[in-house]
Amino acid sequence: MASNPFLEKTVAEKKKINRAQLILMGGGALLVAALVAYLEFAPKPVPQEIPLTTEAKGYIKSLRLENVDMKAKLDYFGQKVVEIEGQIGNGGERNLSVVEVTCVFRDFRNQIIHRQRSPIVSKKMGGLQPGETKPFRLPFDEIPPTWNQQLPQLVIAGIEFQ
Repeated sequence: MASNPFLEKTVAEKKKINRAQLILMGGGALLVAALVAYLEFAPKPVPQEIPLTTEAKGYIKSLRLENVDMKAKLDYFGQKVVEIEGQIGNGGERNLSVVEVTCVFRDFRNQIIHRQRSPIVSKKMGGLQPGETKPFRLPFDEIPPTWNQQLPQLVIAGIEFQ
C-alpha cells in the first residue's frame, strides 16, 4: 500500500500546531502566575495617616459618635463581614476635611487582638461642617476568630481641618 504524502503532511502540521499551542498556553499560564504573585506579594502603598495634633486633640470634645451599631452579614463570596455603622456630629466651629478612627477589637480576656484605622469623614464625601452630622460605615472582614464579638472601641485617631 502506498503512503499518502498529503496525510503525512497534515499529521506533521497538526503536531506543530499542538506544540505551538502548548507553548503559548504554558507562556500564558506563567504570565498569569507572575501577575498574581506580583499583586499578592508586591509592596502595597501605606495610606498616609492623618496626625492627631495638639489642636486636633483639643477639638475631639466637639465631635460626637452617635447611633453606633454593629451588624454581621455575608458578602458575595459567603464570607462573614462585620459592619459598624453610625453617625458623626461636629459640635464645634471648625470645618473638617478628614476624621479617622481606630477600631480596637478585644478577645474574651479583654486583650487587644486587632486594630484598624479607617476614615469616617473624607474629602470625597465633602468633609464635615460645623453643626453637621453624617453617617459612616466601616466594614471588617479580617477580624481574628478570638474576638469577643463585642462592639470595638472607637477612638478618634486623626483630624484634618479645612
